[in-house]
Amino acid sequence: QVQLVESGGGLVQPGGSLRLSCAASGFTLDAYAIGWFRQAAGKEREGVSCISSRNDRTFYADSVKGRFTISRDNVNNTMYLQMNNLKPEDTAVYYCAADGWGTVQDRCVQIWDYWGRGTQVTVSS
Repeated sequence: QVQLVESGGGLVQPGGSLRLSCAASGFTLDAYAIGWFRQAAGKEREGVSCISSRNDRTFYADSVKGRFTISRDNVNNTMYLQMNNLKPEDTAVYYCAADGWGTVQDRCVQIWDYWGRGTQVTVSS
């Protein structure tokens, strides 16, 4: 059974850090492009970051550049999103995704094969 399961969300104060994890099962991540998306209340889902299967093409939304880092661990079949210097505007449900096409497009706008169910991140004092 193909599955992506996010974890690591929670409540953090502004300026704090979180690391989101997304464990894959039923397929191997190393052949897939991976991405992180978020959807804040009342807003459309947006691409936060994505990286190609060969790690040779990466996208970050302007709002997170220099603060967020996407990565993968092929041994553990898991992807990560390290989030530093978090701001209240980062509050959203965060989703991971995987795409067997292997490459990524600008703003991660493409058809993603698999999605996780999401994890809530709340940045508030």
